[in-house]
Amino acid sequence: MCRPGWARARTEARRLAEYARLRRVRDRIDREYARPLDVEALARAAGMAPRPLSSSFREAYGLSPYAYVTARRAERARAPRPNHDRRVR
Repeated sequence: MCRPGWARARTEARRLAEYARLRRVRDRIDREYARPLDVEALARAAGMAPRPLSSSFREAYGLSPYAYVTARRAERARAPRPNHDRRVR
């Protein structure tokens, strides 16, 4: 028989492990956003199925993985480029 606190600790450990996997997925998206990325490949790398990855990612970050990739790409496109002359001649 387990001690009463162990079940809570085990549940918390699982939750933290899932957040660590989601953080690795987010970090991969941030590193490789310019490359073609699909949810299936991200899920495979995280050791999860695509649908649970999408729902967990949305719950943790407020966006689906696809929407996060799109937002990251749009953010990069809006960023000013260094050594870019903004004057119109």
